[in-house]
Amino acid sequence: MMNKPVYVVDGARTPFLKAKNRPGVFSAGDLATQAGKTLLVRQKFEPAQLDEVILGCAAPSVDEVNIGRVVALRMGCGQKVPGWTVMRNCASGMQALDSGISNILSGRASLVMAGGVDALSRAPLLYPERAVLWFADMAGARSAGQRAALFARLPFKAMLAPVIGIMKGLTDPMVGLLMGQTAENLAHRFGISRAQMDAYSVRSHQRVVRAQDEGALAAGGGEVEAVYDAKGNAYALDDGVRRDSSMENLAKLKPFFDRKYGNVTPGNSSQITDGAAWLILASEEAVKQHGLSPIGRIVDAEWAGLDPAQMGLGPVHAATPILKRHNLKLDSLDYWEINEAFAAQVLGCLAAWKDEAYCKEQLGLDGAMGAMDEERLNVDGGAIALGHPVGASGARIVLHMLRLLKRKNARRGMASICIGGGLGGAMLVEAL
Repeated sequence: MMNKPVYVVDGARTPFLKAKNRPGVFSAGDLATQAGKTLLVRQKFEPAQLDEVILGCAAPSVDEVNIGRVVALRMGCGQKVPGWTVMRNCASGMQALDSGISNILSGRASLVMAGGVDALSRAPLLYPERAVLWFADMAGARSAGQRAALFARLPFKAMLAPVIGIMKGLTDPMVGLLMGQTAENLAHRFGISRAQMDAYSVRSHQRVVRAQDEGALAAGGGEVEAVYDAKGNAYALDDGVRRDSSMENLAKLKPFFDRKYGNVTPGNSSQITDGAAWLILASEEAVKQHGLSPIGRIVDAEWAGLDPAQMGLGPVHAATPILKRHNLKLDSLDYWEINEAFAAQVLGCLAAWKDEAYCKEQLGLDGAMGAMDEERLNVDGGAIALGHPVGASGARIVLHMLRLLKRKNARRGMASICIGGGLGGAMLVEAL
């Protein structure tokens, strides 16, 4: 628990833009800068009055390595405002928030801008090692004869078979499994069927469509802000949602991660996406000093570790200790956000809380936590329909939870996320 309040003053995100088999229009820096400028321009303080800017990013490009500093400068915060970058895979944005919270609680900061970003469509293609060694030999060649000999041994096959960088990034180096294969593990463990996964995915799309149509996820609604390319074209909505999503359409898709026995498909998995999300955190002193009107506060946070091969259960391991500390049950909260890395992963979390043996052996509880009311879970859809720009998602779900609580005139919610590598993160928030 926190010994003094940390308030969320405001927040904004870009639309989440689906990767379309080519680099997207915007770099990660473009997205974070545009969303950040839009957020800062409506504040009562100047950007230079921030104590620091913290940005989570799982895959910064080589020309934006410390992207937190780059974006802070581009947003007009000035040279004296420190900007820095954090990385905790899928929860990088949530880690940025937690880092800001820690600095506020310690008294080292009072006003912090924190969030996350990734432009996964721009993940690099990598040459295989054989091709890299050929280039190294060519760079060391000193004569025309040496270069000619190397050209004669040009590894055409390796040159034409680059390694997809994002596939390397989404493979756990400890257990050698793609993230989707860990979702297959949960489906097998808890007996989750293909039909259940697809039905959950259809619901995610339907809920995003409803939220967009009702204005909750429309540009200018307080959460999503349009971004503009160099030609002035506006990108105003999350564009990965499929309005025609149906069980019939999803049934046509083949398993991707376990082609022979599996049930996890591109349709019941989160989408590869580009996006950014920001929140402004403030101490009680900063709220008074600048005359701010917070939308909520972050009450508690937790990080947990578990078997990397079961990483999708991270939300269970992170959220449960928070519930215990505050004497809460699953249905004590008004709403829940569990980031939808995979339908099997979210359904696996719900199954784990209902499983007495799992709760006793893995969570140290006396019995099962019980069933969650799914009408309280991801009520405006999630990453299956919106996409999962890895560095941004942890910040997005916290921001969305606070906006949802305000919209529904509700009080408390939990935002939780699974993290590649066998981790989980969760934050308990309250609306004001």
